[in-house]
Amino acid sequence: MDERAVAQLAAVHDVLYDPQLVDDATRLLTEARRADVLIVRNRTQVQGALLAALGQCKLVGRLGVGLDNIDVSGCAAKGIQVIPATGANALSVAEYVMASAMLLLRGAYASTQAVATGQWPRNALSNGRETAGQTLGIIGFGSIGQTTARLAQGLGMKVMAFDAMLQPDAPVFSQNGVCFAGLDELVSQADVVTLHVPLVDTTRGLFNAARIAAMKKGAVLINTSRGHIVDLAAVAAALQSGHLGGAAIDVFDVEPLPANAALQDCPNLLLTPHISGVSLEANERVSFMIADKVLESLK
Repeated sequence: MDERAVAQLAAVHDVLYDPQLVDDATRLLTEARRADVLIVRNRTQVQGALLAALGQCKLVGRLGVGLDNIDVSGCAAKGIQVIPATGANALSVAEYVMASAMLLLRGAYASTQAVATGQWPRNALSNGRETAGQTLGIIGFGSIGQTTARLAQGLGMKVMAFDAMLQPDAPVFSQNGVCFAGLDELVSQADVVTLHVPLVDTTRGLFNAARIAAMKKGAVLINTSRGHIVDLAAVAAALQSGHLGGAAIDVFDVEPLPANAALQDCPNLLLTPHISGVSLEANERVSFMIADKVLESLK
């Protein structure tokens, strides 16, 4: 959490700020029992024993938007309000998506070592694709999906979107100049598919081997949402066969990701450690949004 936001809280309330607390389960439970507010990122599991320990807690602030690490219904049953930082990191994720898409479509940015050693792979790297004119398919059209759409349109991309929670005629699509598409239609037509959905029963395993096989040959897949939504073994196989033109994966079933030889040998694959929504500016926005909401709720 941005330390200026921590200081804003500490000026009014007693605050324990310890980024290592998540790794000390015994101490975490002890501190949780006397907490009126708990502020967490994605690694802290607010369920089970920790939720039971929250005897006087009124509010859980989430430094981010995903709530799969929080038992929201369990919190509600105990009268605990859960507040995510909705929208505060949308630009950070959207920029990550567009940068990854441009890098993977062009395919020309992994040549530094070769060029520095005297090689000249000009012919091999002259068949990259421009971003303008490509079709971006967005699955999940909340604040992150909408921000991504605006950036993509600024680069000349065509944009289609699907959201299981929205009707095809929902105003948000026309307001953003985006064409609604069914899931199967989007998967088969998009040159780049980006995922912005929560991890729930209906999205678990959403991009399995069959759905990846249904993607356009040479398409790019980007997942910044949650692990368990994309089958990484299927992604690796599709990259190795050339069916997928590239993939960028920022979230994993287990984090940190255990060593995986199949992923180490994959072409056109970008792996990042769950940082798409964590830029310097996004962390400031997220931190101050949650600090402000905590202060307001405790008045």
